[in-house]
Amino acid sequence: MNSQFLLGLFLLIALALPPVANLMESIMLVHMHMQMPMVVAAGFLMGKYLQCKFPRFFNKWNENGVPGILLFSIIMVYWMLPRTMDEALTVMSVEIFKFISLPFLAGLPLRNSWKKLNTAGKNIVVIIFTILFIAGGWLYIKTPEPLCNNYLVTDQIILGWGFLVTAVCMVIYLAYSFFIDPSQYE
Repeated sequence: MNSQFLLGLFLLIALALPPVANLMESIMLVHMHMQMPMVVAAGFLMGKYLQCKFPRFFNKWNENGVPGILLFSIIMVYWMLPRTMDEALTVMSVEIFKFISLPFLAGLPLRNSWKKLNTAGKNIVVIIFTILFIAGGWLYIKTPEPLCNNYLVTDQIILGWGFLVTAVCMVIYLAYSFFIDPSQYE
C-alpha cells in the first residue's frame, strides 16, 4: 500500500470518529465546506492505489472521464441539499452513507476522471458548480425560514455566503484558465 492510500484512510477514519464528526457537524459552514470536502479528499488520496489495483475496472467504466465526473457531480449535488445535511445529523444510516459515498463515489471518481477530461470539459464542470454554488448561496441567504432543522437561520446565512465566496473563487479560476493555459503546468 502506498502512503497516499494510508493517509486517505487515516483521514477518513479520523473524520468519522464521533467526537470529530460531532464537532465539525455542529457548525453548518464547517459541515458543508470543511468536513465534506475533506472526506472527498480522503477518497481522492486513496484513489491512486485503487486505480493501480483495479486498472481494468476503471478503464472499462470510465474511459474518457465523463461517467466518473457525472457520478461525482450527482453525489456532490445530493450532499448540497439541505434535507440531506439535516438527515446526516439525525439518521445514522445517512451519516454512514455520507462517509461511504463522499470518498468512494465522489473522491475516487474525481481522481480517476479529472485528468481524462480535456480543458473544455474541466471548465464546464467548474462552470456548472459555480452556477450551483451561486444558486445555493442565494437560496441559503434569502430563505427567511430554516432549511435545516438542526441549524439556526444565522448558520444558514453564513453557509450561503460561504457558497458565494467559493463561487467567486471559481470565477477567478475560470478567468485565470481563460488567459493562461493551466495544462502547461501539469
